[in-house]
Amino acid sequence: MAEATLTAGAGGAPGHPERASAGDWIAVAAGALGALMATLDISITNSALPQIQGSVGATGTEGTWISTGYLMSEIVMIPLAAWLTRVFGLRNFLLTNAALFIFFSMMCGLSHSLDWMIIGRVGQGFTGGAMIPTGQTIIRTRLPRAQLAVGMTIFGLIVLLGPLLGPVLGGWLAENISWKWCFFINLPVCIALIALLIAGLPSDPPHWHDFINADWIGIVGLSIGLSSLTLVLEEGQRHQWFESSEITMFAAVAALGFVLIGISQFVARKPIMRLSLLRNPRFASVIVIVFAVGAGLYGVAYLVPQFLSLISGYNAEQSGDIMLLAGVPAFFMMPILPRLLGKVDFRVLVIGGLLCFAVSCMLDTSLTAQSAGIDFLWSQLLRGVGQMLAMMPLNQASMSAVSREESGDAAGLYNMARNMGGSVGLAVIGVIIDRRTAFHAAALRESVTANSSIGQARMAASAADWFVRTGDLAYAKMQALAQFAAQIQQQASVMTYSETFYVLAIALAACIPLALMLKTPAAAPGSPPSAGH
Repeated sequence: MAEATLTAGAGGAPGHPERASAGDWIAVAAGALGALMATLDISITNSALPQIQGSVGATGTEGTWISTGYLMSEIVMIPLAAWLTRVFGLRNFLLTNAALFIFFSMMCGLSHSLDWMIIGRVGQGFTGGAMIPTGQTIIRTRLPRAQLAVGMTIFGLIVLLGPLLGPVLGGWLAENISWKWCFFINLPVCIALIALLIAGLPSDPPHWHDFINADWIGIVGLSIGLSSLTLVLEEGQRHQWFESSEITMFAAVAALGFVLIGISQFVARKPIMRLSLLRNPRFASVIVIVFAVGAGLYGVAYLVPQFLSLISGYNAEQSGDIMLLAGVPAFFMMPILPRLLGKVDFRVLVIGGLLCFAVSCMLDTSLTAQSAGIDFLWSQLLRGVGQMLAMMPLNQASMSAVSREESGDAAGLYNMARNMGGSVGLAVIGVIIDRRTAFHAAALRESVTANSSIGQARMAASAADWFVRTGDLAYAKMQALAQFAAQIQQQASVMTYSETFYVLAIALAACIPLALMLKTPAAAPGSPPSAGH
């Protein structure tokens, strides 16, 4: 098989020892570090976006491409990673990506125009996107089954912590040093990654026949389909969806891309995206669940900082501290989770995780305009527990549902589903926020009529306060009216955020029946009862 380059001397043979060697763990560390770097850079610019926009002369709308460019190219690269690994060899492919990631990171840090910044971010996303599925593949192919739970726990923890640490680190660097260090920090990390790759991965020759005989119909379809769909999801609400000719055009291109992907499933000897894996009901159920969990992860990562910024008046660094609370349970659960994965049925763990995640969202449906960071304490901690309990078994279940030879393609589908879930989730959340906020604001304004004694009393008290401060009655009445309108808008926003958390809770709870289809991997022959060491 072409994937022999991944498994040679790496645990793919039946006689692989039950304990991983030092070289195996170095390779796992390299894969984990690459995945951390890739997931961290998804969100590290979010907190520093105002400073970056000011330096490159971008408006608020244009500045969103700094994040969109990365996400768009990353989603395209993830399913291509398995094929490119076969073509170039795992070590060569990852070393090249690490070197290019340094180059594009330096381009971003040294950019003085929006165009160069977007080019750098697209390059970062394309090279960083390869690090996530290949890191998962390294763990699957280098570790024996008895230690697979430990490796998958490490990988899952990193994938979860990357988006949580990104805004915290980006906000601190932007406030205390410079936004440029959001990109320059990748230099020492990539140098360490290159050293680990050289030490931990054996050299393997490229297979150019896999490049020549590739599924080019599927590659073209995947590239234009996923990139166009990401653009539609990211920009659709801002441009009023299909009222915009650009969004309509990108939607048509996305549809064409998916048609080409479908054709490739029948005409290609080795389709670039092996959708046939979804015929496996256990793997398909993992994909659907991780799609919903991805929507929850990215949705909460957007909603909580937005609420704290717009309603509670927190700055980016303060919001990041609240977001980091969800990572606290990970450190406490890290020593025991591999043992749980070795002893407890995956269905129990995933259902428990989905319930914790859903309940955490329900806790946030009772927010008010006076809510502050402390009001997110228990929901964030419970959310962290839910993410760990759900994602860790799903990581391992996705790999155990397929053969080692299929692990690269499965990892691409798994990670693409998580990121696409995030994109779809954010698009739906954007629609809900815009439309429901307008609805609630209109309903509140209609309820406050000129005959409302409570409304008149509030307006009179506010106008009197402004009159005392300014001495101008007309100005005082105008300010009181503006203040009252702002309060209506704030209350409408709070009601909308509560509804959005409720929708996320329902979506997560709806995945619980699918978790019953999961299957706990059989223990390796002769392996210890626990995989936690």
